[in-house]
Amino acid sequence: MTKTIERVQTGVRLEKRLLKVLKGLAEHLDMSLGDLLEGMALHCFENKAPFSPETLGKIQQLKDVYDLDLVAADSHTFQEQETQ
Repeated sequence: MTKTIERVQTGVRLEKRLLKVLKGLAEHLDMSLGDLLEGMALHCFENKAPFSPETLGKIQQLKDVYDLDLVAADSHTFQEQETQ
């Protein structure tokens, strides 16, 4: 059953390398970044894993390419770099 939704434009700030990995993954999965984020959030809200083992492998490759060394535990300890 198809559900009708209303999307809104948002200005969300994300860590630079994390955004690169997300954009790369969305491209790999042939979907928009918004669709990827919606799917991830809905899976997380139901305590379900959003990615298959194969997709997790691709995520690791993208993390390596973009030097993303952050993990979930880091998310509450971020300190923004001061702009000059």
